[in-house]
Amino acid sequence: MLQVFFNIVMHFDLLKTDSQSKARLGRLHTAHGTIETPIFMPVGTVGSVKGVHQQELRDDINAQIILGNTYHLFLRPGTDVLEAAGGLHQFIGWERPILTDSGGYQVYSLSGSRKIQEEGVKFQSHIDGSYHFFTPERAIEIQRSIGADIIMAFDECTPYPCDYAYAKRSMHLTHRWLARCFTSMDQTEPKYGYEQALFPIVQGSTYKDLRVESAHAIASFDAVGNAIGGLSVGEPDDELYEMTDLVCKILPTEKPRYLMGVGTPINLLESIALGVDMFDCVMPSRNARHGLLYTWEGTINIKNEKWAKDFTSLDPSSKVWVDQVYTKAYLRHLIKTGEYLGIQIATIHNLAFYLELMRVAREKIASGEFVAWKNQVVPKLGQRL
Repeated sequence: MLQVFFNIVMHFDLLKTDSQSKARLGRLHTAHGTIETPIFMPVGTVGSVKGVHQQELRDDINAQIILGNTYHLFLRPGTDVLEAAGGLHQFIGWERPILTDSGGYQVYSLSGSRKIQEEGVKFQSHIDGSYHFFTPERAIEIQRSIGADIIMAFDECTPYPCDYAYAKRSMHLTHRWLARCFTSMDQTEPKYGYEQALFPIVQGSTYKDLRVESAHAIASFDAVGNAIGGLSVGEPDDELYEMTDLVCKILPTEKPRYLMGVGTPINLLESIALGVDMFDCVMPSRNARHGLLYTWEGTINIKNEKWAKDFTSLDPSSKVWVDQVYTKAYLRHLIKTGEYLGIQIATIHNLAFYLELMRVAREKIASGEFVAWKNQVVPKLGQRL
């Protein structure tokens, strides 16, 4: 039986702000436990982080919170199954916090099989071609059934590049949908006895005035936390940082800030320095499936011939079991031959590295050494080994 703290009201404690940057140390308290920030959240789209057991997520990777996706969970296994199980936590055997994306990203990623209108979005399922209609109210209803601790507002994520007129129309639509999301939250109750918090999402593409307008609009809802969306969709890093910095200056300091879909280890550290507290990205798990490993010394393409007879451990500095036991040569062999075990090892390695990166970042913020440490490790992280 999973332990749930039914009397917990979700709240954020800002413990420290770095004196040389805008990096922050905090704690986000939820019904399924406390999240130390800055934090990276592994992506478990359909209720599973690909190739990783929940025990490994908890004990080896030390994930404090994971993601699920409303659109995918709605299609399979469906809300009837999730409700019968007692929610996603019970269904997948995960006792720590969960965040669900609203399905709004699919408005962006399924651009060839959807139609957007004021009421909502008509989707064509990528599984069987069936049609479904998502509204802000329906997104909240489904996320109530899923039972995630943090649920995201239904929004439209614009592509990059995006013309100004479209970005402005889309942003205002997102704001109107947000008001409907909050109304729906007020008119419904959690299904499993513990609180769920709705995070709104700042949009506006890469246009400064739109980002400023959206950030002020989102801040006015006084939510438990706020997200920055519509970035990491192809824009250059300097624009990603510029928009993030602009928005973080406006969003309330006492609330956690979640930068959606970001990013590389360097992106994470630079965005922490701008005041971001939470991140998610498929990059460490997706790249693991292609043999790309993240390390403190840079990125390894394990498929390269240079690793064929390298019998050293994957990462001598790591305390994770797979990094100590398996060699680079063996992992290369597994990846080259398409063995599932290779994908599993690489995924555990990459996710554990991302979570360790966040742990050390928190440690350096606490000690006042964050900027000096970041400036030292960023050049190494950008290397190709």
